[in-house]
Amino acid sequence: MLSNPTQDILRQLRLAGMAQAYEDQQGNPAAQSLTFDERFGLLVDAENAQRENRRLGRLLKGAKLKATTACGEDIDFSSRRHLDKRQILDLLTCQWVERGQHVLITGLTGVGKTWLACAFGNEAARKGHGVLYKRLPRFLEELEIAHADGSLPKLRTRLARARLLILDDWGVAPITRRGRQDLLEVIDDRVPGASVLITAQMPVEAWHEYLGEPTIADAILDRLLHNAHRIALEGESMRRSRSSLSKK
Repeated sequence: MLSNPTQDILRQLRLAGMAQAYEDQQGNPAAQSLTFDERFGLLVDAENAQRENRRLGRLLKGAKLKATTACGEDIDFSSRRHLDKRQILDLLTCQWVERGQHVLITGLTGVGKTWLACAFGNEAARKGHGVLYKRLPRFLEELEIAHADGSLPKLRTRLARARLLILDDWGVAPITRRGRQDLLEVIDDRVPGASVLITAQMPVEAWHEYLGEPTIADAILDRLLHNAHRIALEGESMRRSRSSLSKK
């Protein structure tokens, strides 16, 4: 008869996971044979699991990953991609995020750069890190608007909350003088301590020319390159491969 009041109190204390587990135990004859410590331990585990799931949900929602289902378990290690499996598995531990290091993923269009970046982002969120995904062309537009409407401080605060910032499609659109300066400020704000993951079609060796102004290009690349892991994806377009399979 005490089950309902107990569950009500647990929910009032915002212990919904524990309340649900308590209800489940009450309806499970096998649970009655457990000791008090065992049953209580199961209640605590249930509450912790529910809180972790809610936290992960909030982190993934805030990350706004483009490939929402990308995850480390589904990475394609086929030989045609020339992925270093040991390197990828090491990066999936997210120690590089904890150390404030960076990851640079390059390769031709369609080889899976964005998907892989989102898989790393997903794993970082699982580890409890704040993640934020941005396509660089749209992000530079967002910064330009923030200058105009006075929301730049608010945007920078949001960026600062992300332990990992993913900048997708680096170099696909021209960059302006203000864009270069904004990019430098964004990256400088993350050094040291926070990480950047960049995807680009152009090889890293061409980034200095893309950025244009030598002084700012030197400053940006100095902050990125000396503390970065590089992944060069190869193989044919995965989009084209999926299209061919769908026609068979």
